[in-house]
Amino acid sequence: MTKTPDFTKVFQDAFGSMPVDAKAFQDAFKTQAAMAEKFSKVALEAAEKSTEISSKWAKDTIAKLGAVSKAKTEPTEYTKAASDFASSAAESAAEHLAAFAEVAKKVQMETVELLLAAGKDLQEDATAAVKKATAEVTTAAKKVAAAAK
Repeated sequence: MTKTPDFTKVFQDAFGSMPVDAKAFQDAFKTQAAMAEKFSKVALEAAEKSTEISSKWAKDTIAKLGAVSKAKTEPTEYTKAASDFASSAAESAAEHLAAFAEVAKKVQMETVELLLAAGKDLQEDATAAVKKATAEVTTAAKKVAAAAK
């Protein structure tokens, strides 16, 4: 009778000849960590600037409320003080909202730049990895085919 071939050794050799590239995983982790650091820097700078704007806005508003809260001799002076406060508060709001918009615009531009750079890096890494994997798989397939004969 014919003996059934044992393909266990063939498969072990095939999988053994396709090594896992730990360096690729390490490089991917380092790249991801570097990107996360850059994105965190952008976010933290935006948070810091936004906090500064909010603090300045609050200080300005509190300072303007001082004039409103002072005792007046004539009732019409209260109306004028409230009107002046409302007018200056509206101007201040527009000014500070424009500052927030500038922060958001800067974050958006920096994020797009980072994403484009990351995309370029990932594309280069992926191309290199695919070329390397193709070469390794081709070599492994040739070994398996030779062993099966």
